[in-house]
Amino acid sequence: MSCIRSLVLLQTSTRSLIRRFVLFVAFISASLPACVGEAVSPQRCVVWGPGLDRDPVVPVRYFYIQAVNSKGENLTVSPGKDTFKVKISPLDKKEHVRIHVPPPLDRGDGSFLMRYRLYGSSQAGLSVQVLHGDAARFPLSDPMIPHFSGPVYHEYCDCPEPDASRWRSVMQCPPQEPQIQADFESFPVVDLQLLRQEVLRRFSNRGGLVHYAIIGNRVFRRTLGKYTDFKMFSDEMLLSLTRKVRVPDVEFFINVGDWPLETRTEGAVPILSWCGSTDTRDIVLPTYEVTHSTLETLRGVTNDLLSVQGNTGPPWANKTDRAFFRGRDSREERLQLANLSKEHPELLDAGITGWFFFRDREKLVGKAPLVGFFDFFKDSQYYEHFYVHLKAGAHYVPVRRNLSDLLEKIRWAKDHDAEAREVARAGQRAAREQLQPPRLYCYYLQVLQAYSQRQAGRPTRHPDMEPVPQPDDQAAACTCGRERPPKEPEDREEL
Repeated sequence: MSCIRSLVLLQTSTRSLIRRFVLFVAFISASLPACVGEAVSPQRCVVWGPGLDRDPVVPVRYFYIQAVNSKGENLTVSPGKDTFKVKISPLDKKEHVRIHVPPPLDRGDGSFLMRYRLYGSSQAGLSVQVLHGDAARFPLSDPMIPHFSGPVYHEYCDCPEPDASRWRSVMQCPPQEPQIQADFESFPVVDLQLLRQEVLRRFSNRGGLVHYAIIGNRVFRRTLGKYTDFKMFSDEMLLSLTRKVRVPDVEFFINVGDWPLETRTEGAVPILSWCGSTDTRDIVLPTYEVTHSTLETLRGVTNDLLSVQGNTGPPWANKTDRAFFRGRDSREERLQLANLSKEHPELLDAGITGWFFFRDREKLVGKAPLVGFFDFFKDSQYYEHFYVHLKAGAHYVPVRRNLSDLLEKIRWAKDHDAEAREVARAGQRAAREQLQPPRLYCYYLQVLQAYSQRQAGRPTRHPDMEPVPQPDDQAAACTCGRERPPKEPEDREEL
């Protein structure tokens, strides 16, 4: 016989936040034998996460399911990948909204990650049914099940929240990001007129720069340099952000190349880049790989930061006790690493997955498939936006830049299995926290807000800037219930 009860929705904000989401949640269990390992008590299982709130709009919504036993204890090992099933549909049966609902991802630690992607907006709301086992029939009249009002917007709905402070609260953005604070210490004032002149004079022939202006929440740009094809990644993230929140008027340059540009300490200009270094003054943004995988989750990519949580490999005890590395040929040290792997295959499995900079060495070194690797970090002057949150010895094992102590550190990890395991767990937790989709959107907005607060001069759409339009096909159709800000005239002026 089936049983039904309402889910406990855990949230860090107030109960009123949950009430704003159109959500109908049911937890159903059939009479089943014990699952693989410890038995699950569906009456005690817990579900939480941003995917149970209407307001945090991200490309793929997600929430978590924690398996709990009859004693009320969280399971710490997998009860079986098919323990739970989830059904999501519009509350109003007359609404025809396509929703991609893959099976929950077993994270191997007693918890499951549930992802779903909306291909249309729901005005009435959603019914989210979490099933334990194969229960298929269930009543829907339990008075304990909450009903909430809509709407629920999908990724391509152009419906920005006009109040950026409210949006940051909904997305649970941190009050400040230490990397952003550090980056802007060099730029108490951003003189736009000087910026335009200096960037054109010093960097226009340095590879790939894109000159952006966001005015009235519309994106405009022009390209500088030979290699600007990667503008598609900055375009898509800026468009996605401006569909969700009202962005301040700003004018800036993004470097779409691999390496940071601004080496001056005196007379430096603020350039936004996907990579920073201790020798440069660029303002760091999340990399295009991170943002693109977030935007294309459950659609164009499979190796995104949500999906990999269900593909963490075998249990720690069954893992191969060798260090792994996979990456493209962006540094000479990586080739050295691959060669070191051939000399010490019992300690290291390293390979180059893509060749661009050192193609003449491909036949000698070889090409390897892409797999995961253990948490060793090479000491480097280069960093990404979230590295400031990682601590050597706590989240990763540091290795000298010239790799002279790499084999020693690998042997240490093999001889100190418990410590190495805890480092891996801490690194995994930090990555999951820092690289979750809402955090990336928060970071982008906070960079643009910090930049706009320092601007001297008026952001301008220049004559050779072209608009970057939002999608306007059927997939983007939606009814926006938010108050639209009045359209502002487009400023144009000559450089």
